[in-house]
Amino acid sequence: MTVTPTEYPQRPIPERSMSQGEESGYDSPGSTTPCSPEVYFSSPHLKHLNEQLQTLEPEEILKWCMISLPNLYQTTAFGLTGLVTLDMLSRINAGGPRQIDLIFLDTLYHFDETLELVDKVRGRYPNTKLHIYKPDGCANARDFESIHGDNLWDTNDDLYDYLAKVEPAQRAYAELSVKAVLTGRRKSQGGKRGDLDIIEVDDAGLIKVNPLANWTFQQVREYVTRHNVPYNSLLDMGYKSIGDWHSTSPIAEGEDERSGRWKGTNKTECGIHNRRSKYAEYLLQEEQKKKEEAIADALRKVESQRAI
Repeated sequence: MTVTPTEYPQRPIPERSMSQGEESGYDSPGSTTPCSPEVYFSSPHLKHLNEQLQTLEPEEILKWCMISLPNLYQTTAFGLTGLVTLDMLSRINAGGPRQIDLIFLDTLYHFDETLELVDKVRGRYPNTKLHIYKPDGCANARDFESIHGDNLWDTNDDLYDYLAKVEPAQRAYAELSVKAVLTGRRKSQGGKRGDLDIIEVDDAGLIKVNPLANWTFQQVREYVTRHNVPYNSLLDMGYKSIGDWHSTSPIAEGEDERSGRWKGTNKTECGIHNRRSKYAEYLLQEEQKKKEEAIADALRKVESQRAI
């Protein structure tokens, strides 16, 4: 099957930002329809913000986000850090006018325990709206496999990441007009996250905030216990970082928190925190490969006909 990158509307970038890259601020799109302003950070401004935010506690960072960032959402797979963020938000904004909605990417291959947790979270935080996005055109794993084949994560890992995570995330951001997201990434998780900033801007202009970047797993776990936050029962079975069932394992004492993800490979991220352009380049290469194969096949047919 030929897979082409899905086109989603990109936020307009003011000419001043593109040409000089020196200005920060809010910019209202040139439209008569009321909508939230675009937000831009210059490199010096972003550096300054990170220097200031690094000194704050997560609750203070979240308060700053709620004041400063329009169209703010929380992306979560209901890991422990994301659950702490959700609970903090519920306490900060108890009964308040602004609720931060959740975006959950249902890859169709989550553990049953994760899906059970989703129901618990809905019961515990009834005022928080949950948006669920699945792979395009698929309601369940059977649908996915009938279109893309079995064990795609083994046969073509990049394509699996795009179909199950990257494309649904891009669709969510476009449909919900997302301008900024809260993530559950922390420095202590290791790998590429070791030098994580509090606030980042990805290659498509999306603002990503990591409010618990400076917390350890122990701090997160203590918060969960203290506030009786619902959590994934797999955490009591040796798991610390939980994703799809086919690529998640328990870890041994002393191993990095995320060492149970994609064990035996050099992979460290699931796709949504990689450069978006990586997947666009990959899909274009796949499309070119298919075209070359089609031409080669046509030439073979011509040669075989001449030989008759």
